[in-house]
Amino acid sequence: MHEVRENVDAIDRALVDLLVQRFAMMDAAARIKSDRGAVRDEARKAEVIENAASYAAGLGLPSNIIAALWDQLVESSIAYEFDRFDER
Repeated sequence: MHEVRENVDAIDRALVDLLVQRFAMMDAAARIKSDRGAVRDEARKAEVIENAASYAAGLGLPSNIIAALWDQLVESSIAYEFDRFDER
């Protein structure tokens, strides 16, 4: 079990490293968008969640769980982007 936990911890660190890159894209989006109203794009949100869920399903993961995780991720990313936009 110790080895499993160490591997989970390593995977979590790798996921955080990827989130750093994803949130850097939110920084870029906040700089590029000229209108605060453009930060929340429900059509794009749905597309991102569907893309992740479909990809996960193709890999044998439960798409409903991935969709729920991505909904949280996208909402957190939108909140972060609003903060960055407001700091401009």
